[in-house]
Amino acid sequence: MRTRWIFLALVAVSIGAIGGTLLAPQPAGAVSKEMIELQQQVGQLLQGQQDLRSAMDSNNATIRTLLQQSLDSVSKLSGEMGSLQKSVQEVQANTGSRIDTMAQQTQGLSDNLQDVQARVGKLSQQLTDIQNTLQSIDSKVSGGAQPVPSAPGAPGASPTPDGLTPTGANPPGGFAPISADTLYQNALRDYNTGKYDLARQEFSDYIKNFPSNDLASNAQFYLGEVAYAQGDYKGAIGAYEVVLMNYPSSFKLGASLLKKGFAELELGTRATGIRDLREVVRRFPNSDDAKRAQAKLREIGATTTTHSAAH
Repeated sequence: MRTRWIFLALVAVSIGAIGGTLLAPQPAGAVSKEMIELQQQVGQLLQGQQDLRSAMDSNNATIRTLLQQSLDSVSKLSGEMGSLQKSVQEVQANTGSRIDTMAQQTQGLSDNLQDVQARVGKLSQQLTDIQNTLQSIDSKVSGGAQPVPSAPGAPGASPTPDGLTPTGANPPGGFAPISADTLYQNALRDYNTGKYDLARQEFSDYIKNFPSNDLASNAQFYLGEVAYAQGDYKGAIGAYEVVLMNYPSSFKLGASLLKKGFAELELGTRATGIRDLREVVRRFPNSDDAKRAQAKLREIGATTTTHSAAH
C-alpha cells in the first residue's frame, strides 16, 4: 500500500515537472526569430500589394491608351465616311447630269435616224414612181406611140388652163419653197445649238405646213423641249400633252410623259410628277425613258410603283 502511494507521488511529480517545463516562458531568442519572420511575411504581403497596384495602374493606362486609340479610329472613320458620302453624292449628281446630257444626245441621234428613215422611204417611193414612168414610156415607144408631152412647169411646157403657174413650179424670180426635211433639220440644228427662239418658230412652221408627216409629233415634242430649256415649265407641259393626246403612235410618247413629269416636279406639283414618272415605268418598261424615270424617283425619295408605296 505504501509502495503504491510512493509510485503515485512520483508520477505526480513527473507530470508537474513536464507541465512546468511546457508552461515556462520561452527564451528571448525564439520570440525574436518569430517576430522577424512575421515582419518578413508582412513586408512580402505589402510588396505584393504594391506590385498588384502597379500592375493595375499599368493595365489601366494601357486600357486608356487603347480606348483613346479606338476613339481616334472611330473619329477618323467617321470623317472618312463623311467624305465618302459626299463623294458619292457628287458622283450621283454628276452622273445624273451626264445621263441627261447623254439622253439629249441620244434623243437627237434617234430623231436624225427617224428622219433618215423617212427620207429613205420617200426616195424609195420616188424610185418606184420613176421606174413605173420609164416602163410606161418604153411601152409607148415600143408600140409607136407619140412622144410624151412635157410635164407642166417644165421648160417649153404650156401653162395650165387657168393661166397660173403649175403647182410645184417656181414662180419667176421667186425662191423655191423649203422642203419638210430641210425645215426639220434646220429646226433640230438650231435647238441643239441653243437657238431656242428660232427653233421654236421652225418647229411650229413644220407642224403648220406638214401636219401629217411622220416627224410632226417630233416637232411638237421639241416645242416642249424648247419651253423646258427656257424655264417655261407650264408651256412645256402643254406641248407634251399635245403629243400624248394627238399622236398616239408617236415615238415620243415615253419621252413626252417623262419630261412632263420632270416639268411638274419643277413646278412643285410633286404628286402629279410622281404619278407621271410611275406611268412611264409602267407603260414603257426597260426603255431608256423608264430608266430615267426610275432614277428621278429614287433621287426624290419616291418608290417606282404605287403598289410598293402601299407597303
